[in-house]
Amino acid sequence: MRQLTQKLGSGEMKIQDVPQPQLGPGMLLVQNHYSIISAGTEGSTVSAARKSLIGKAKERPQQVKQVIDVLKKQGPIQTYRAINKKLDSYSPLGYSSSGVIIGVGNEVRGYKVGDYVACAGVGYANHAEVVAVPVNLCVRLEKEANLRDAAYNTLGAISMQGVRQADLRLGETCVIVGLGLLGQLASLILRASGVEVIGIDIDPLSVDFALKNKCVDHGFVRNSTGIEDKIDQLTGGHGADAVIISAATSSLDPINFAGAIARKKGKVVVLGAVPTGFDRDPFWYRKELELKMACSYGPGRYDLNYEEKGHDYPFAYVRWTEKRNMEAFQRLLSKRAIDISFMSTHEFAFERAPEAYDLIIGKNEPFIGLVLRYDSDKKQESRRIIIDSTKGEKVTDFSVSFIGAGSYAQGNLLPNIPGSAQRVGVMTNSGTTSKRVAEKFAFEYAASEESMILNDKSNTLFIATRHDSHGDYVLKGLESDKHVFVEKPLCLNETELSEIRQLKHHKNKAVMVGFNRRFSPFAKQVKKKYGSGMMSMIYRVNAGKIPADSWIQDREIGGGRLVGEVCHFIDFLTFLNGSLPIAVSAQSMDDSQGLNDSINISLKFANGSIGVVSYLSNGGPSLAKEYVEINCSGSTAVINDFKELKFYGRGKPQKKKLYNQDKGQKDMVKDFVTSLSKTGEAPISFEEIYVVTLATFKALDSINHGGEQRKLEF
Repeated sequence: MRQLTQKLGSGEMKIQDVPQPQLGPGMLLVQNHYSIISAGTEGSTVSAARKSLIGKAKERPQQVKQVIDVLKKQGPIQTYRAINKKLDSYSPLGYSSSGVIIGVGNEVRGYKVGDYVACAGVGYANHAEVVAVPVNLCVRLEKEANLRDAAYNTLGAISMQGVRQADLRLGETCVIVGLGLLGQLASLILRASGVEVIGIDIDPLSVDFALKNKCVDHGFVRNSTGIEDKIDQLTGGHGADAVIISAATSSLDPINFAGAIARKKGKVVVLGAVPTGFDRDPFWYRKELELKMACSYGPGRYDLNYEEKGHDYPFAYVRWTEKRNMEAFQRLLSKRAIDISFMSTHEFAFERAPEAYDLIIGKNEPFIGLVLRYDSDKKQESRRIIIDSTKGEKVTDFSVSFIGAGSYAQGNLLPNIPGSAQRVGVMTNSGTTSKRVAEKFAFEYAASEESMILNDKSNTLFIATRHDSHGDYVLKGLESDKHVFVEKPLCLNETELSEIRQLKHHKNKAVMVGFNRRFSPFAKQVKKKYGSGMMSMIYRVNAGKIPADSWIQDREIGGGRLVGEVCHFIDFLTFLNGSLPIAVSAQSMDDSQGLNDSINISLKFANGSIGVVSYLSNGGPSLAKEYVEINCSGSTAVINDFKELKFYGRGKPQKKKLYNQDKGQKDMVKDFVTSLSKTGEAPISFEEIYVVTLATFKALDSINHGGEQRKLEF
């Protein structure tokens, strides 16, 4: 299939052949007929991408701060890789489209192949011939629906949510500040509801357009004189019942202007991207105005359970979700309660999409709605995208394919695969990422389906997907007679762990988990000094807070931070003392959300060693992230954030320091390839991997039972 992409670094925009996106559970595969370009949101994205690095930095100061923080913690090499990956990647555009269903994922009900749908969502409803969209971001349409108008789905829902936040009644008055696409749509919805609409914009052409097409009852140019008096007269001297700001500007004028024209106890709804640092006097304070924000398409937006898992909110308690807003907008179109056909001032064949963005940036002529039209008769098939056909003739002892290749894989795994390895296939959720990774790291092909990877000629499978898919892909990789490298964790529950153990022994293939810290230079030095002696160990992790709604915190997707991340640190202590954990107990700090992200885990090892992992989310951000203390035979070793190592004994401490933080990723991949080539096994024994993984599950069980100790039977 073809997709419109842009590079953030150079601003280069092109339509290219990429694999189809993955059809996951709860998703629909849709062949687009139309998609809408949002001149505001997408125009600013494209404009920023075409600027110099300095221009990008000025526009995104917060991201510059993040880069500086990464530089301080991880050093220039990792920072350079992260920035390059971001600037050099293909970025999809678009978030509102319509088309026909060509594939239905598992767990989807009420949709079938051939249904017409309108789609929404950044990263989903892209400007592409085929898109994969979660079911709660799709609306089924009637067969006679006008698909061009229906493609305004996302923008219609955003406008609808702004109108709902204004909470107006029949006969009341609303002022719309900003008559771009969102403002025009909101005006139409308000007028259909019996609300009198006054439109304001700095552009006379936008005001004329709104008046000509009866989007507003009255329209004024913002810089015209006496505009407040005119609105005062139109509202009988009371002021507007509500003001919806749909403009996009860094100026405070819209918010202060809204305060001036709203009635006492009126509402001001922020729908566009404007600052809210209004002047308290004379209007906001004296009028007791209510400021409300409109959250994109409506309730459910940014909620992983709603958008990705498809869990709906109860109708009786959340009447208008983002999907129900989209459905309401489509009903207005189908019943002809509103007519938006005139909104599409420009229509481009998909092949000419870059011209549409040139129009936005250059502002060569007036525009409102920009539509991309696709070849709906073209048959879309899932297929490999061949990057280099000559590589298929090459056969080596070590050949790899990747399922998943996000930031971590691109920064730490792929650059360290030896040049002698044969890179066969790569597949990610996004077709653009799959192709970009395949090109950058010299794979033979980019895939659209996991079966292509599982059945190809590679003898080793790397898995770098989200945590919930790890166990399943490990099992599928082993079933396909491939060695498997999987990023931590190995899996998310004991059932999967048991199945992997049985299949691993049956297939006699290597299974490796990305426990990289044991491969760090400081880990090796401590191991060399202390051997496998009895020791007491402390591993403090200043993990920091992450939002409760992050996929990492989700037990079903990320496993929670204990299962998803703490396995790293249990493995490190296991490596240092040279024996397996035999008992574990754990306690979590009281947490109303049950996140278990500030915990203490106590471990007993077979050789008598003991260890504590303190994984904390409530520490100071300036404190180093990881601190390890090892006490053995009258000597102490301290590793500080894998940049500094100190040995304490008699006399002056021995100190070693690295210029760049080294957590062992490079040596981990190198040792894995070397060990696999020489012995057919991973450099970490499967017994260690199994018991470390089991220990994380038992630690969680211990927390759930008040800190009771759990024996590890293996």
